[in-house]
Amino acid sequence: MFSMYQDGIYATHAMNAGAYGYLSKASAPDLLVSAVCAVADGRRYISPDVEQAMNAQGSTAGQLSHSLSSRELEVLRLLVQGFGIDEIAIRLGLSPKTAANHQSSIKQKLGAGSALQLILIAQQFGLTAGG
Repeated sequence: MFSMYQDGIYATHAMNAGAYGYLSKASAPDLLVSAVCAVADGRRYISPDVEQAMNAQGSTAGQLSHSLSSRELEVLRLLVQGFGIDEIAIRLGLSPKTAANHQSSIKQKLGAGSALQLILIAQQFGLTAGG
């Protein structure tokens, strides 16, 4: 997987979903060749910057990855970036009601009582506003 996200949570989620490799777009171009060769040989590959983020976040990224669906992670990422439900709905091609339902589900799964608590929990899991 070649991604713009360096946060360990996205790599953990991708690898748990069956990806053999994860490389961020911030990685050096020559690492793309190394990643392709590794995956072609049947080996797993994680770029050093992403691996460092995963190690820094420890098991919390894995916990969040197992708790939330891919769509919920997308919604949470946009919430952390400061987008409201209506904007999230537009960006993800959802109805505002569906986006709100995802937010409610995320809050329930993570034990957050408010949107602010949800954002704080997400930041504790290593999901950053820039990520």
